[in-house]
Amino acid sequence: MGEANFVKTICGYCGTGCGLVLEVKDNRIMKIRGDKEAPVNKGQTCVKGAFAYEYVHAKNRLTSPLIRKAGKLVETTWDEAFQFIAGQLSNIKTSWGPDSISMFACARNTNESNFVTQKFMRAVINSNNIDGCNRT
Repeated sequence: MGEANFVKTICGYCGTGCGLVLEVKDNRIMKIRGDKEAPVNKGQTCVKGAFAYEYVHAKNRLTSPLIRKAGKLVETTWDEAFQFIAGQLSNIKTSWGPDSISMFACARNTNESNFVTQKFMRAVINSNNIDGCNRT
C-alpha cells in the first residue's frame, strides 16, 4: 500500500466554495476534512462536504452517456448523445415554442460558463427562461 497524499480542493456540493483537504491513498479518497487555511470555511464542513465522497469510487457510477432505445438504456458515444439532445431540443422548440424550454444555471460554474448558458438560451433557444440558485 502506498503512502497517503493530501490534496487541497474546493467542495462542489453548493455555491459556498468551502476548502477541503482530501486524504488520498492508492488513488482512492480515504478521508476528507475542512481546510483550516480556506477563508470561506476556516476548516469547517457540512455533512456532505465531509462524508459524501463514496460516489467517486462507486461501481455503478456512469462512465459514458446512455440513451434509451427500445425501452432500455444503452451506452452510446458522446457524439450520438449530443445529437440526440440537440434533436430533442429542436423538436420541442418547433412543437411547443421556445418558451417551453428552460435552463437552470449553477452557482458553482464560472461566470464565463453561466454567461455561455444564458447566451445559448437567449440566442439559440430564443427564450429568457433561465434561472439559477445564485440569484438568491
